[in-house]
Amino acid sequence: MPGSSGNGAVTRSTLRQQIADALRDEVLAGRLQPGQEFTVKEIAEQYGVSATPVREALVDLSAQGLLEADQHRGFRVHEYSVEDYRGMIEARALIIEGMFLQLEDGRESVRESGSPERVAAAINGVRRRGEEAQRAAAAGDLTVLIGYDLRFWRELSDFFGNPYLADFLHRLRVQTWVCAVQHLRRLTDLRGHLWSGHTDLVDALYRRDTATARRMLAEYNADSVALVERLAAE
Repeated sequence: MPGSSGNGAVTRSTLRQQIADALRDEVLAGRLQPGQEFTVKEIAEQYGVSATPVREALVDLSAQGLLEADQHRGFRVHEYSVEDYRGMIEARALIIEGMFLQLEDGRESVRESGSPERVAAAINGVRRRGEEAQRAAAAGDLTVLIGYDLRFWRELSDFFGNPYLADFLHRLRVQTWVCAVQHLRRLTDLRGHLWSGHTDLVDALYRRDTATARRMLAEYNADSVALVERLAAE
């Protein structure tokens, strides 16, 4: 029946996304290390599901640059270099600069197109993500920070009204975190090493103070690259 077929497709699609999300979190948590290999069968047995949604999830993660497919040996976690990290940071900065230019040009964004109540609620939501990210950064809790940081940037970029830019930025931020965590998790105490300017950035952008926002992000990016370079060299 059409109804049954549709429900099955939705269930498989949801399972595929759940597995992809779970594996991405494993990489970000450092439980799946760069270069580590595994097969569809191993992941299917680990999660107690069939091979089809697992294979689809792994192909999705490969398309996102987090995994590499090997026709004969299965999949492996992609190994990013410091040079890769520099390139990601540069690409990330270019995307954000485009968003800043949009704000300066006065083009309509989500912030202007919604009702004042909805806009205020959305801004408060972004600030809450930022506050949680800042608390995690201050505590040196990398796992919690990554989760809130990704949500913060996703919701913040949605304000600019271009879903393609938002999706691309999200993908880059995931990749930069995957690249950085392999180095950051070698530090026993991350307090003082993690960026915590989330709410200051929101305030600057709300005032349309893009000069301050640019300065904050330039310092953030420079400090991040310097830290990863130093840790990679040790």
